[in-house]
Amino acid sequence: MAISFLASEISDLCLGKPPLRPLPISATIADAVIALKTSGEIYVSVWSSEHSNSVAACNDTGCCRCVGKVCMVDVIVHLCKEENLSHPLDALQSNVLDLVTKVKGQIRHLERNSSLLEAIDCILEGAQNLVIPIHKNARSKIKKNQPPLSPPNLYYTQEFCWLTREDVFRFLLNAIGVFSPIPTFTIEDVNIITKQTLTVHYDDPAITTLPLILQCLLDQTSIAVINKDNRLIGDISPFTLACSDETVAAAIATLSAGDLMAYIDHNGPSDNLVHLVKMRLQERNLTAILDLMDDYYNPSSSSSSCCSSDEEFGTARNGVVGRFYPGRRSEAIVCHPWNTLMAVMVQMIALRVSYAWVVQEDCTLVGIVTSSEILKQFRSVVDVRDN
Repeated sequence: MAISFLASEISDLCLGKPPLRPLPISATIADAVIALKTSGEIYVSVWSSEHSNSVAACNDTGCCRCVGKVCMVDVIVHLCKEENLSHPLDALQSNVLDLVTKVKGQIRHLERNSSLLEAIDCILEGAQNLVIPIHKNARSKIKKNQPPLSPPNLYYTQEFCWLTREDVFRFLLNAIGVFSPIPTFTIEDVNIITKQTLTVHYDDPAITTLPLILQCLLDQTSIAVINKDNRLIGDISPFTLACSDETVAAAIATLSAGDLMAYIDHNGPSDNLVHLVKMRLQERNLTAILDLMDDYYNPSSSSSSCCSSDEEFGTARNGVVGRFYPGRRSEAIVCHPWNTLMAVMVQMIALRVSYAWVVQEDCTLVGIVTSSEILKQFRSVVDVRDN
C-alpha cells in the first residue's frame, strides 16, 4: 500500500496552492523586500522572464524559469557586511541576484504528473522548493502586428506554485497509516539523530553566527544556543529571522547571541535592547543604519528605507520587529530520543519547522533530527521492496 501511495501524482499536493508572484532578475534587493512584505510569504521567487507582473507567464517555448528564491534572512546577512552597514540604502539597491544562493538543485521544476516518490527524491537530493505548473490556458488574442505564436492567434500563459518539505510532510501525515509500523519507531531506534550540530554559546557575539546562519538556511536547520554545560538555552532560527525585517542586521552587528534571541522574539525586543543597539551603532558611527532603525521604531518619522509607507506593507511600525506568521516563536523546538517518528512529525508540522533539537530531560543537547532524515525512513519502503 505504501508503494502505491508514493506513486500518486504531486498534483494532489497542489490543490489550493496560490500561484507564485514572480520577481524578475532585473529587480533590486529593495524590490525583494517590498515583495516579501506585501505578499505575506516567507520567500519570493526570482524568475528569468518578465512576461507578467502578477504571475509567472510562459509561452510554449518554455523561456520562463524560476532561478532561485530570496527571503529576509538573505537580506539581513547582506546588510551585515561591514561596507553595507555603513551604506544600507545603497546596499538595498543592488541586484536581487546577489542574494540568490548559487546551489545547484535547490529549486527543481517538476511536471504535475510527477510522482510523490520523485518529489521526495528531489528533496533528499537537496531541493528546497519544487516548482509545479498549476494550469495553462489561453488568455488573450494576439495583438495587432505581434508575431504569431503557436497555435496562431493565441497567447498562452502558465502559472506555477511551489511545494516545500512542509507540504510533503503534511501530505504524508494525512496518510500515515499506510507506512505502518515505521511511524511508531522512536527516533533513537531508527538512528536518525545527528550528533554534529551548529552551536554557539550564549555570550558569543551574534556577528560570529553569520556563516552558521547561511549554513542552516541552506540545510533548513538552526543554530543551537548553549551554555557552558552544553544545555540548550534556545536557538537562532532562520525561520524566525525570515519573519523579521531588515533592521535585525543592526542587532546582529551589535548584540550577543543570547541577546539576539531576545531581540527577534515574537513579542519584539525590549526598549532596553533597542536602546543598547542604537547606542552601540552610535559608538561605531553607523549613522545610516541607525536612521533605518529610527524609521521602524519611531512611527512619526518618515521612512528613508526601501519601505515607503506602513500601509504599503499592511503592518504598522509599532516596535515589534518583523511580521507575524503562524508558527513564529521564540522557544526552541525540542524532542527526546524516545519520541516516535510520528510524534516528531506532528510537532514539526504544527510549528512549521523542518528540524527539532534532541535533548535529555535536563536539556542537555544530544543532537538534532531533521525532516530529511524522517523522509528517508518513508522513502526506504521502496528500497526494501526493490531488495
